[in-house]
Order: sequence, then structure tokens, then C-alpha cells
Amino acid sequence: MTKTFISVLLFYLVIGWEVAAQPQKKMVEVQVAPTREGWIYETGDRVEFEVRILKNGQPLSNTEIRYQTGLEKMPPEKEGTMNLKNGIGTIKGGTLDEPGFLRCEVWVEYQGVTYHDWGTAGFDPEEIDPTVEMPADFDEFWRSAKEELATWPIDAKLTLQPDLSTGEINVYHVDLQNVRTSWRGNSRFYGMLSVPKAPGKYPAILNVPGAGVRSYGRDDRAARGVIVFKIGIHGVPVNLPDEVYRSLGAGALSGYQNFNLNDRDLYYYKRVYMGCVRAIDFIFSLPEFDGETLAVTGGSQGGALSIITAGLDDRVKYLAAYYPALSDVTGYLAGRAGGWPHMFMEYDRKKYPDWVETVGYYDVVNFAKKLTATGWYSWGFNDHVCPPTSMYAAYNAITAPKELHKFLETEHWTFPEQRVQGDDWLFEKLGVKSSK
Repeated sequence: MTKTFISVLLFYLVIGWEVAAQPQKKMVEVQVAPTREGWIYETGDRVEFEVRILKNGQPLSNTEIRYQTGLEKMPPEKEGTMNLKNGIGTIKGGTLDEPGFLRCEVWVEYQGVTYHDWGTAGFDPEEIDPTVEMPADFDEFWRSAKEELATWPIDAKLTLQPDLSTGEINVYHVDLQNVRTSWRGNSRFYGMLSVPKAPGKYPAILNVPGAGVRSYGRDDRAARGVIVFKIGIHGVPVNLPDEVYRSLGAGALSGYQNFNLNDRDLYYYKRVYMGCVRAIDFIFSLPEFDGETLAVTGGSQGGALSIITAGLDDRVKYLAAYYPALSDVTGYLAGRAGGWPHMFMEYDRKKYPDWVETVGYYDVVNFAKKLTATGWYSWGFNDHVCPPTSMYAAYNAITAPKELHKFLETEHWTFPEQRVQGDDWLFEKLGVKSSK
């Protein structure tokens, strides 16, 4: 079973984006990295990748490796084998003549087990332009959708969860009225609300989810003096037994990312995006909310929804987005990597002629252009699920205040220190005590 397969499998199966595809220690470790500090090159520069094969922390002598280099998610441009006499070697990766990312993947077999890793070099990544087009009526489309949502009452139903509440936090299961759709009728939106028990007015965090379907519980960040509303996106209560979500994920909600992608008005994510706006409506209705200080955060699909929600609703003042999905998904049509869920990787235009038009209304890039909220962003260069080319295409479109925190070797996971940095940035902006 390859490292890529395991990472992607864990991404879909684990509960919550926070622990998605965390790395696992193996008997033999393959390390691949560009030789230049910072992993950044200018177009035309030539990159070399250092390879180390380790066992018990020491180089493994006389190791035969197989390697390939090329653009992320694209067919390899160069393949070969090499013997590492001392367990350490260098692979010439070539160059790029336009901004993008060049990846080197290495495989080694030891005692019948195949080990795999990769490293990725960026070439002028801050010059990467998006490929997705901005529809002429983008603003009107979403203005109309929000106006329709506003015609429906919030109709919030809160149910206290005594088993999840603590001496400092009250936890509620929340049921909201979302926008109604012709194909779903009365649509609801669900989440789990954590509120400090002490009387007062508090800032709030809207926590948006990674891909999949799951339950949610208490968020202990509320003990620091902040309201946290963690939402699901599927119109399913978020306090059901886990077997319900496993059944939905393998059945009715399998592949939801492409549901009705042929129609901009019926595409699955329209109801999701409006649900995120409705979640903000709900937060602003809370008597404990300070009425102003709101942030949104999440990773992967949640990173995308953080940018999208802030782009749709200027009531969001701050956002922290980790490896955002749904970014520049049309990259494949221009011969480079596109963002998750990779619907254009093997695209059949004759079979799905309307997909390109529809995604223009939903791609993170076009919401990034609308941002006014101050943002903290973070990802790594080795992400196979959300390729850095796609994420930079969105990041480079942002004109609002922004800062990017690169954790180069991470794939579709975060270091604990990375998460602490993101949370501390949010807490500072929200005016609440940090973790230190």
C-alpha cells in the first residue's frame, strides 16, 4: 500500500480535518527535499533533490531507488533508477520556465515492503495566476442567493447537551432553517455550539468542516472566552451515532462534491455556501455574542469554506485557512494541477459540457478576490490532495491583508505547532487569551 494511497484514504475516513492523514513512523524512512533552503526557485533555475534512505535513523547503504520528476498530479517528465551507495544521493530535477511546482517522488523496496516519499520545489509561486474564469454575473448570482436566504427565518432550535457541557462551557446541538431548494424542499443546517457559561459578551469563531460527514462535539476553545460554532454541511444532525455517518459517506453522500455540477443553481455546494451564511446569521442572533468580532476557520474543504464564507459575508473580520480545497479546479484544463476534488483530472467535456461554467461560481479563487477580512493562511508544498499550485492561485488573488505560513514538508496534515500558531493568531485578533 503506497504512502499516497494511505494519505488519501485517511483523508476521507478520519473524523475531522484536524487529524486528517497525520504521518506515521515507519521502519524505513524515505526523505526527499530540494537542496535549496526554503524550497523556492526562480523560473529557469535548476533544482536538485537530496534523497536519504534511513533505517534506525542511519543511512541505509547500497539502496536501489526508483524516482520520477514532473509537475504535481501530471504524468512524469523524467523517470529513472539510482543506487545510493551510502544511502544518500542527489537527483537532478530540471527546471520550469513558468511559475509552478516541480515534484520528485522516490520509491525504495526493502525486505519486500515498498516505501515512498516526495519533495516539491516552488518556482516563483507568488506569480502563479488562476485559470478559472470569473462569471460576469458572479456578484449578482450570490447577491440573489443571499436575498432568497434572508426571506426565510433562522428558526433556530437549540438543544442543551448535558453530557458534553462542563463547568465552564454550555454545549448545544443547533438546528437552523437553511435556504429552501426545489429539489430538497425544506432544508435544515446543523451544528454544535460551545458557549462560555460566565455572563458576558464574547467574540465568535465559525468552524467550517473538512470533507466527509461526521458528528461534532464540544470545542474546548470556548473556555478561553470565545463562542465556537462547529457546523456540518449536509443537512444532517451532527449528534447521531457514528455508524449513521459511515453509511451516509459510503452511500447517499458518496461523491457529493460533484452532485448536480451540471447546473449552477442545483450544484450541491450552493446550499452549503448559503448554510455558512445562515450560520453567521445565527451567531449574530446570540445574546452572548459581542455583535462584531467574528472569525471563520477550517482546513481542506474547511479552508475553502473559510475563504468562501468571508468572501460572501463581510461580517467576517478574520479567517484562518489551512490548505484550502476547491481552489482553481480548472488547472487541469491548462496542463497543470487543479484543486480538490479534481473533477477535471480526467474530464470528458462531451459528457459534462456545463461543468466549466458552473465551477466559476463556486471556485475559491473568485471568492478570494472579494475578501475584505484579514487572513492567516498555511499549507505545505508536499500536499497531494490540495496541490500548492492550486492554493497559490487563490492566495495570489487576495488583495485583503494576508499572511502565509509555510510548513514546507507537510502534506495534507498539520504539525501541532502549526495549529497552535493559527489558533494563537485568531485569539489575538479576537482579543482573547492565547494558549501560552
